Amino acid sequence: MGELANFPLIVPKLLAVTVTNWNQLNTLNTTVTEITIPSNNLNDASLTVLDLSRFRRLKKLVIGDECFMYVNETRLTGLYSLESVEIGMNSFTQHRNSDGDDPNRHFYLKNCPKLKSLKMGRFSFSDYTVIEIENVDALESIEMGDRVFVYASLELKSILIHSE
Repeated sequence: MGELANFPLIVPKLLAVTVTNWNQLNTLNTTVTEITIPSNNLNDASLTVLDLSRFRRLKKLVIGDECFMYVNETRLTGLYSLESVEIGMNSFTQHRNSDGDDPNRHFYLKNCPKLKSLKMGRFSFSDYTVIEIENVDALESIEMGDRVFVYASLELKSILIHSE
């Protein structure tokens, strides 16, 4: 070990960040482990696709109320470290406290093998027509508030069911 013995063990720091605008999200380091988006943020009309697949080390995603109003496609795919997702109410919808039927609005949650918890507040995704959840074998709970994915058929694929 020689000279290395004189240095303390370097432990990588968990990166938890709060994001309030598209530029911050777009330029985030891909090594973040926790992303929090406070309520009433990222409602820019030019933000129509949210794809977080580049954050391979992400463990926790928290989105507040009334965020991502104009996002038509939400992709949480290939997030192999993701353990929990929590989305507040009236997020990912253009019809706050109501619902709509937009065939161009889709949600994909795929290939997140460590995901245990998915929570969505009432009226979030209320105008999305597609929700696909696939290859999330550690998933223990899905909590959806009232009027979530009102006009969508929920597809759960590759879920392991076991008894204890």
